[in-house]
Amino acid sequence: MEDVAAAADATTAAAAALPKKQNLRLLPGSTETAASWEFAKESHTLGNALNYVVSKNPDVQFSAYTIPHPSENVMNLRIQTYGQADGVSAASVLRKGLADLQELCDVVEDKFKAAAKV
Repeated sequence: MEDVAAAADATTAAAAALPKKQNLRLLPGSTETAASWEFAKESHTLGNALNYVVSKNPDVQFSAYTIPHPSENVMNLRIQTYGQADGVSAASVLRKGLADLQELCDVVEDKFKAAAKV
């Protein structure tokens, strides 16, 4: 019985030592100015909102998101900037888009809470 418990503890410890799956992964074929990311455990909710915010950035030439298959719980986002002459990378556009979306959500939340108090 102790052997089974020891084996279970060893298995749990080994599983804890494994690297955790990343929620965001840069897809192969990406370059500095044109990149695709895979967001794990995300759907149209984030995809549509983030794509909208990113597409409003004047440095963005193209942006789009896809859900590869309904049975997969992932969302892919593609961002392409105008080029290295501007010095704007696709990764920096993604970071700015995420920050802008967070700021937008904070404003909506504040307005909702203020309206709910009335």
